[in-house]
Amino acid sequence: MASEQGLILLWKTKRIQQVLTSHLANNDLAACRLVCRKFAVYLGPVLFADIEVHFRSSTFNRPSRMVALERIGEHVQTMTFKISHDRETVLPPILDPIIGTEQTFIYKPQRCQLGGNSPRYGSRQMTELLVKQYPPLFHASTNIPSFIQALTMMSGLQHLRISCEGQVASHRYRRSVVDYALISLRMAIEQAPLKYLHTLSLLSVHPGAALYLRPAPGFGASPASCKRCSQIRKLTVHMTSFGHEPGQPTDHLKLLHAYLGSFPSLQILVFHWEGERGLSPLSLPTEPSLNSAAKGKPAQACPQRCALPLRLLKFQHLQQMELVNATMDASQVASFIQEHRSSLREFNFENVVGSEEWKQGQRNTDTVDVPIVLSPAGVSQKQLQMAICALQQQKGPRTLRSLAKARSRTRELLLGSPDHMKRLLRSSVFS
Repeated sequence: MASEQGLILLWKTKRIQQVLTSHLANNDLAACRLVCRKFAVYLGPVLFADIEVHFRSSTFNRPSRMVALERIGEHVQTMTFKISHDRETVLPPILDPIIGTEQTFIYKPQRCQLGGNSPRYGSRQMTELLVKQYPPLFHASTNIPSFIQALTMMSGLQHLRISCEGQVASHRYRRSVVDYALISLRMAIEQAPLKYLHTLSLLSVHPGAALYLRPAPGFGASPASCKRCSQIRKLTVHMTSFGHEPGQPTDHLKLLHAYLGSFPSLQILVFHWEGERGLSPLSLPTEPSLNSAAKGKPAQACPQRCALPLRLLKFQHLQQMELVNATMDASQVASFIQEHRSSLREFNFENVVGSEEWKQGQRNTDTVDVPIVLSPAGVSQKQLQMAICALQQQKGPRTLRSLAKARSRTRELLLGSPDHMKRLLRSSVFS
C-alpha cells in the first residue's frame, strides 16, 4: 500500500508527469493503467486527449462502443475522423426491381430518430429500395442522431480533423458514402454542445467536400448552422487539386470560395493544393475563368445558373496565412495583403507561381496598372533591406513585421527583380 501511494505522489509531480508521458509510447502508458486504479484515472486524460475514428458501419451504432466513448469522451480534445474512398463507399444507381429503370433519390437529412412506421428516406418505396440495394455503411452514414450522440459525449473537443482521401477523378461528380457521412458529421457539429471547438483541419479532402461541409445553404441546414463556424479560429485545408484549364467546369472553385467565406472569425488560414498546382482560393473573384458568365459567356456546366460575380474574401481577424502549391499573380498577393493589412502579421507562400494566361487576360481587360511580373531570380539582401525600409517609412512597423516574417519564397514572389521592386513600391496597391 505504501508503494502504491508513493507512485501516486510521484506521478502527481507535474514535471515528472510531463517527462514520462513525452517519452513513453501509448502502449506503455496503457499498460501503466493496470498498475493501480488511480493510475488509470490519472492516465485517462493523457491517453484519450487525441483519438482517431475510422468510420465503419458499427462505429457509432454498436452499444459497447458508445458506452466506452461515454467513459472517455470528456477527455477528448482532438479527434480525427477518417473515411476513405474505396469500393465500400461507391454507390451504384438505384434500380426499380420490376422494370429496371433508374430511380431518383432526393436526400432529406433527418435530424431526429424516426418512429418505427415512418419511412427513413422519404417514401416507403424508396426506403425499401435503399435497404435492399445499398450497403450497411451507407445507412450508418445517414444515421445523423448517432453522430450527434457521439459528438455530444466529446463536449471538450477543441480540434477536429477530417480526412477522406482516395477519390479517383472519374468519381468527382458521383455522390458516395463519404459525402453522406460528411453531411451527418457537419450537422452533428452544429447541434452538439461543442463550445470549446476552435480548430478545424480538412486533410486530403476531395473537391466536393466543400459542398457537404458548407453550413448554409446546405443539406439539413438551419438558421443556426453558421454559429459553429464563427467559433473556428484556425482552418487548415489540404484539398485534392482539380484542373482549371479553359473550358473545364469551375463549380468546385465557387463552392470552395463560398465555404471559406463561412468563417468570419478566422485568425489562421492554411491552404494546400495536393497534386497539380491549382488557382489561389484567396483570389478567385479576380480570375477571368470564374467570371466569364458575368461577362456574357454562358457557363458550360449550367447555362441557367446565376451569373453574379464572386465577392472578395475578407477576414477581419486574420493574423497568419499560408498558401502552398498554387497559381497566384503578384498583384493578387499584394491586393490580399493590402486588404488585410490591419490584422495580418505573417504570410507565407510556398511553391506559388504566376500565371501567364492570367496576366494576358489582365492586359486585355486593362483593369489597373499594377506590377504582375514574376522573376525566377531572387533579389539581393541589400535590395531586400532597401525595400523593407522603404515600406517601413510608408506604412510603419506593422508592415515591417509582416515582411520580416515572410519566408524567402514569399519575398521573391513580391519583389522578383530590382525593376519589379521599384514598380511595386510606386504602385497604388501599397499607397
